Amino acid sequence: MEPPKQGGRAIKRKVLKLLKSQDFDRALKDIGGLPARRVINPLFSFLYNKDEALKWAAIAAMGAIVGRLADENMEAARVIMRRLMWNLNDESGGIGWGSPEAMGEILSVHEGLAKEYVHILISYTREDGNYLEYESLQRGLLWGIGRLAQARPELVKEAVTHIMPYMHSPDAGVRGHAIWIMGLLEAEEARSELEALTEDEAEFQMALDRRPIDRRVKELAKEALKRLPSKRLD
Repeated sequence: MEPPKQGGRAIKRKVLKLLKSQDFDRALKDIGGLPARRVINPLFSFLYNKDEALKWAAIAAMGAIVGRLADENMEAARVIMRRLMWNLNDESGGIGWGSPEAMGEILSVHEGLAKEYVHILISYTREDGNYLEYESLQRGLLWGIGRLAQARPELVKEAVTHIMPYMHSPDAGVRGHAIWIMGLLEAEEARSELEALTEDEAEFQMALDRRPIDRRVKELAKEALKRLPSKRLD
């Protein structure tokens, strides 16, 4: 006989326990063994969680699950991408916390989805596109673009001109994430702005390896400058 089907609350409790596991790599495999379509709803709910560690674990799991699902059923993966996009739509009635980060994570994992949705992700940076007004969403969006830039920089390179204005944001987190992207993309055209920001003492939190850490804007500017091609001396 097949084991009885677990209810939605039981699945959510199981996913929550796995996301909080100290051995996250093992937990991610265990989550991957659960029915993808039943795991997605709990993961969506954890994107809004105030527990930062839980939120970032859910984002990582979302990337892994949707990437695997795309290999099996591309249209089912597209449905999830459209749901993330809907969350960022004014008509949804929500704010969309965690959605741009999840989009970036998913696109970093799956090449097919990345090629299909990268222009939509970038459109959220553009005032003539699907511009996100809230600075908290802008931070998440830039993290998502940076995550994609880590895995597939060639797909994001064209976004440099749209991201550079965020280096002048009054929000330190927005500035810092934009600077991070400039370094990842080795954006020579951002050199002068990066040099000007090497004295910026502002601090903000940035998620690396699923954990938020404190960074200074000036530190990221110096790191980004080190990644730029060396200046030619004529």
